[in-house]
Amino acid sequence: MSPTSHEPGAPGITRETSEQLDPSGGAGVPGGPRGTGGSGGDGAPRRGAGELGIGELLRWVWRQVTSMRTALVLLLLLALAAVPGSIIPQEGVDSLATSQWKDEHPDLTPVYEWLGLFDVYGTVWFSAIYILLMLSLIGCILPRTFHYAKAIRKPPPRAPRNLSRLPDHASYTTADSVEDVLERARGVLKRRRYRVRPAALDPEGEAAVASEKGYLREVGNLLFHVSVIVVLVGFAVGSLFGYRGGVLLVVGNGFSNSLTQYDDFVPGDLFDADQMEPFSFTVEDFDVDWLTTGPRAGMAQKFNAALRYKEGRDGEEKEYDLRVNHPLAIGDTEVFLIGHGYAPVITIRDGNGEVTYSGPTIFLPQDMSLFSFGVVKAPDSPTGQVGLEGVFYPTFSMTPDGDPVNVFGDLANPLLSVLVYTGDLGLDDGVPQSVYVLPKGDAEQVTNPDGTPLRLDMQPGDTVQLPDGLGSVSFEGVERWNRLQISQTPGKMVALTGVVLALVGLLGSLFIRPRRVWVRARREGGVTLVEVAALDRSGGGDVSTEIDALLEALGAPDDQERPYDPQHPTQHHPQHHPRSKEDS
Repeated sequence: MSPTSHEPGAPGITRETSEQLDPSGGAGVPGGPRGTGGSGGDGAPRRGAGELGIGELLRWVWRQVTSMRTALVLLLLLALAAVPGSIIPQEGVDSLATSQWKDEHPDLTPVYEWLGLFDVYGTVWFSAIYILLMLSLIGCILPRTFHYAKAIRKPPPRAPRNLSRLPDHASYTTADSVEDVLERARGVLKRRRYRVRPAALDPEGEAAVASEKGYLREVGNLLFHVSVIVVLVGFAVGSLFGYRGGVLLVVGNGFSNSLTQYDDFVPGDLFDADQMEPFSFTVEDFDVDWLTTGPRAGMAQKFNAALRYKEGRDGEEKEYDLRVNHPLAIGDTEVFLIGHGYAPVITIRDGNGEVTYSGPTIFLPQDMSLFSFGVVKAPDSPTGQVGLEGVFYPTFSMTPDGDPVNVFGDLANPLLSVLVYTGDLGLDDGVPQSVYVLPKGDAEQVTNPDGTPLRLDMQPGDTVQLPDGLGSVSFEGVERWNRLQISQTPGKMVALTGVVLALVGLLGSLFIRPRRVWVRARREGGVTLVEVAALDRSGGGDVSTEIDALLEALGAPDDQERPYDPQHPTQHHPQHHPRSKEDS
């Protein structure tokens, strides 16, 4: 037991007695054991060192999320998360390539599906990174926005006590009074679009004028930061309330703006089908100009789809030449031309001569030469289902080694080469399937008498009889198709406005040079000594011309200059600068 000692302010009560009176024996009372989570004298629990309350913890989390370091880390994570979307085929972009990838990688497919790598941009983890990045950016931008808003309204700072210590300054003497000099300086600076510090803000007896211009630089910074938020809001509105769909149309076919007409459709989370504008159009013709000479021979240089469209059911029919980057605008909806290809016209007859399939079949291009891949599925017939899978060569040729190759994108020597399958193609299962994928799990490949796969190589006008009474396949000709994107983006003008404002603000913050100018006057030796100094806040700017112009406007005589100051050896000789202005 320690010796007794009186507590200050509590005569007669010893430390030892105080310990004995504490029923909890906690760390919150003098002499109690530490780290036991006791309570204070008022009964409230006391926290140990380093513990944070709920409010403090939330503030700490908010500071971490909205720090610039976190924003940069999230930006890096977003870039890394987008890499799988560029490498792995995405179901919403190319369902055919996705299906082919899954068939070629059966072991990795379940893992990739669990991670959502076939739809990266729709996964929860990608959305979480994106939302955190937006939250971090807004948390970074808003405080800076308030800071710049205050800086715009802030008056110029007071003049330094010793202007001669500034790198760029000059001085002269005059017989005018201090009040006249300062009043003339205020007028000159205001005419030169400087913001002059009100004299009421200066202490009594302050014989100086402080001014500043270039506040638009802060306006540029403010505009840039606000515009980033405007852009984010615009993209958010477009992604929530808009939609984007695609359709492949064979030339000569039409389209009506309804959900059932789209090949793929991606709506926003708050999209309402009632906001779809009623219109329809028909692709009347499609022209492509191919280069046949020069280093770019074989490339297309112009695409033009002739449309005939009308708005609403009873609208006037109009014509429009749809070109790349020249969309058709109908109200708030835009129609883009984004692709084209070939659709071989194929007819399949069963063993009884009945037509089971006929019409243009869209083949998807595999490269810039429009070498294309496609499938044909003929429904049930008395002799069984028939499926074709193969490629189309717009300009077929053979290499010296005997390999087939497509040499040109135009229809100079078209050839259709397909394999034949028969059996159950899944057409009666009631399960939706891609029109660009041929289910071959329950189908049998048709072979030649020697057991080799039967391959049909046909040119327009050819007809080939299939073995075992399966019927025949005819290659009637070739038609063209166009891939069109139809989208409605409500917030695009908001985002565009934000981008333009961001550019304006960025240019302002880069090219507007904020400058401060001070004029101080005092009586010395029966005359008034006037000191003028200037400072370029952006760094590296030459303010000598500004000082010269100000001295001239103030009426400084040319035959007086400040004596040479050995502390500033860079001072120019009076012959060149009569006012003894210093540069550095």
